[in-house]
Amino acid sequence: MAKEDYYALLGVDKSVSPEELKKAYRKKAVQYHPDKNPGNKEAEEMFKKVSHAYEVLSDAEKRAAYDRYGPAAFDGSAGAGRGPGGMRGGGGFHDPFDIFREVFGQQGGGGGGIFEEMFGGGGGREGGRDGADLRYDLEITLEEAARGVEKEISFRKAMTCERCDGSGAEPGSRRVTCPTCRGAGQIRRSGGIITFTQTCPTCGGAGSKIEKPCTVCHGEGRVAKNTKLNVRIPPGVDTGSRLRSSGNGEAGMAGGQAGDLYIVLSVKEHELFERQEDNLFCEIPIKFTLATLGGTIEVPTLFGKASLKIPAGTQSGTTFRLREKGMPSLRGARQGDQLVRVHVEVPQALTSEQRKLLDEFARVSGDANEPTSKSFFEKAKKFF
Repeated sequence: MAKEDYYALLGVDKSVSPEELKKAYRKKAVQYHPDKNPGNKEAEEMFKKVSHAYEVLSDAEKRAAYDRYGPAAFDGSAGAGRGPGGMRGGGGFHDPFDIFREVFGQQGGGGGGIFEEMFGGGGGREGGRDGADLRYDLEITLEEAARGVEKEISFRKAMTCERCDGSGAEPGSRRVTCPTCRGAGQIRRSGGIITFTQTCPTCGGAGSKIEKPCTVCHGEGRVAKNTKLNVRIPPGVDTGSRLRSSGNGEAGMAGGQAGDLYIVLSVKEHELFERQEDNLFCEIPIKFTLATLGGTIEVPTLFGKASLKIPAGTQSGTTFRLREKGMPSLRGARQGDQLVRVHVEVPQALTSEQRKLLDEFARVSGDANEPTSKSFFEKAKKFF
């Protein structure tokens, strides 16, 4: 071990900063940790090496001695019982898990803590496991999003087994102390100079096992079933809105709490309205006579019909605003508006009488000789 290049072991160069050194060690330690490589002697040896390398290089005094004398600074060959720089020969290597726990923030020895979080150990904890959260994608119409609606949804989830009431044990049976770990939930394994702890493979870390598993759920305490749920969707939701139904996710195990159900909404595109946050936009055609003479028309909204006044001389593309005819606000603000853009329709087929009247109108208006607005030519002069 002493002949290894400590920087190469950690995959860094000699100018590495303490923070980068720590980051490199974390990566290597996780890669070679015995819990991730059970029975792999090579990985176990590499874990010892990288831990020793980090122990030396993370100490400023030891790193300076290593940079000057190399591994000889710690093997006792450069002095009577001490290497150069006052380093004690043959020393400096302790339990690799001490360094591992220090870097990963675990206090004290033994298993659990960071080992459980990283490598899935049970830590010998007796007790339940919470159920998983579930997601349900639900599509609704724009009308339903505007008014609010109640929907019945059906989905499949893990539910508490009725035969064993979630215990996993056949009625009349019971839980007994695990014979492998004797109730500890963990077993200790020796790996040469180190001893490490792993979750008991027999009881999964619970410390006990079922004497006779339930014949329905086979000891899990849950069974997959179809279920139905009524969901109330409030007015104003939009695509991406999420509703949380507490406790309607998967059932917990061994007394654990049930997960939650998240309903993720998407709103269908509408054939007439386009949503812009809380406002609605639509485009409607009007007769050219109405645009010219003015009048009042009825326009559709998501909440029924509304009257819209068209002033005389309205041009195609003009946008009108209908106050509070848009979408309700989930934030409690004022209801959005409906924006109506009018498109003036030009008749494509005229009767002889209609054409005669329009010709007369054009003559009286002077449009027969100058069909284009004078104001347009006045604005266009600067381009020529």
